[in-house]
Amino acid sequence: MSSKREHEDNGGGDNEGEGSLVESKRQKVSEELSPDSSPPASLLPGFNYGDEDEEERRAPVNGGGGDGKELQAGKNGVRVEEEEEDDGEQGLYQGHRSREIEVRRDCPYLDAVNRQVLDFDFEKFCSLSLSNLNVYACLVCGKYYQGRGRKSHAYTHSLEAGHHVYINLRTERVYCLPDGYEISDPSLDDIRHVLNPRFTEEQVEQIDRNKQWSRALDGSDYLPGMVGLNNIKETDFVNVTIQSLMRVTPLRNFFLIPKNYQHCKSPLVHRFGELTRKIWHARNFKGQVSPHEFLQAVMKASKKRFRIGAQSDPVEFMSWMLNTLHADLKTKKNTSIIYDCFQGELEVVKETHKNTDGGTEYKGLVTETYRMPFLMLGLDLPPPPLFKDVMEKNIIPQVPLFNILKKFDGETVTEIVRPRIARTRYRVTRLPRYLILHMQRFTKNNFFVEKNPTLVNFPVKNLELRDYIPLPTPNENERLRSKYDLIGNIVHDGKPGEGSYRVFVQRKSEELWYEMQDLHVSETLPQMVALSEAYMQIYEQQQ
Repeated sequence: MSSKREHEDNGGGDNEGEGSLVESKRQKVSEELSPDSSPPASLLPGFNYGDEDEEERRAPVNGGGGDGKELQAGKNGVRVEEEEEDDGEQGLYQGHRSREIEVRRDCPYLDAVNRQVLDFDFEKFCSLSLSNLNVYACLVCGKYYQGRGRKSHAYTHSLEAGHHVYINLRTERVYCLPDGYEISDPSLDDIRHVLNPRFTEEQVEQIDRNKQWSRALDGSDYLPGMVGLNNIKETDFVNVTIQSLMRVTPLRNFFLIPKNYQHCKSPLVHRFGELTRKIWHARNFKGQVSPHEFLQAVMKASKKRFRIGAQSDPVEFMSWMLNTLHADLKTKKNTSIIYDCFQGELEVVKETHKNTDGGTEYKGLVTETYRMPFLMLGLDLPPPPLFKDVMEKNIIPQVPLFNILKKFDGETVTEIVRPRIARTRYRVTRLPRYLILHMQRFTKNNFFVEKNPTLVNFPVKNLELRDYIPLPTPNENERLRSKYDLIGNIVHDGKPGEGSYRVFVQRKSEELWYEMQDLHVSETLPQMVALSEAYMQIYEQQQ
């Protein structure tokens, strides 16, 4: 191969009688020129000779002067692209090849596209080589294959199965194989939108005013933003956390527009953004979303602390998730959308006994006062009764939310045993825009985990904190915002260590409440929200 190309680059053979043979060879090689060779004379000026298939290399090569737009003559056109080696011919020469790609609108195989089998929620890996480079989805059977060159898996599949329409999962270009031309047809735009949902800033602003239902391909109706999440295996703790975070308006709006976090290199941030856009997308092919790619990113980022197939605590997951997203998104001033939404501040007064002689005798009291930020507040439940009533049934106690909020009134003393015995008092000095409360229902001892069944009575609207805990005095021009509305309530059902999680969330456009458990989404009454064993709640500050 190399000798043949050297021969042609030197201007053909010694014998003039072989001119026609050399000319035919040149035409053949023009499809496979290396990027450092000059383009053949047959290519028109004004084309973008850069890599249309590779978004990183859009600059014109050899003075093409193109503006990145495809040239279309009448119905069809020709596009020149420089493509990564994807058909297994790395042994011949390394790098990229330039070749003409015909752009057509009249593909006869478009009626074979089957939208029912398309699912872009899973990792973009070739089903045969398990590679994530240059992956195409067959739009007829929905399977993923690598490359589209002559020896690639997608090319072979097109010949064996007779499936001819493929979409590049990264560039969103659609090709017909084995013919190799690109298909330019607006009827495929709905597939591109499902592959990569897009939102404009105007759409994001209007999203909470939308009362319209969407229809899936199977005829079922769903509400954008109120779609079920697939429980892959004991991942309901992730699902309820995601569903409750989707109600936090600034957080959701931030992740709906990828431009806001394009500088971030964390896969977790980008996967969470993708999942947010899929949940709120109004043109999905089905009324549920599988958070598979997000879970893979969670497993990798948490070093398998949270993983598929092992039940975990949504409070632990929420805490890890918010701190990790903040660490990935924070600016030089240590701010992020996470801290803007959830960060408040506590004043802690800690009293410890002074140990003078190194023995067990404690003399004197040391008081330490400091301030610490928080993303969520933990509330202690009163212990359940030990004895049964006359009917031989345990009495399930109830406690008002305001009673357990007294922990943060600056006067109630909380005993701490580890790392050393201390008495602490907490007072809230700055309230966050979104207040996360979690009830500490589970206590662990040396033998087993116990669950406290105490019901917490809380208001769904107008939780006024000013009446129950002392709050800081606002500045002259500011108004103290101490009134909160519930937007998400996570509930645990069943035994400790087992059981399942579900969540009640509010839809802002109609102020209706929905109960969500994995794929099941049903409307419910606000009164039912307050009857459940609340485990974690998110309150929104009234503006």
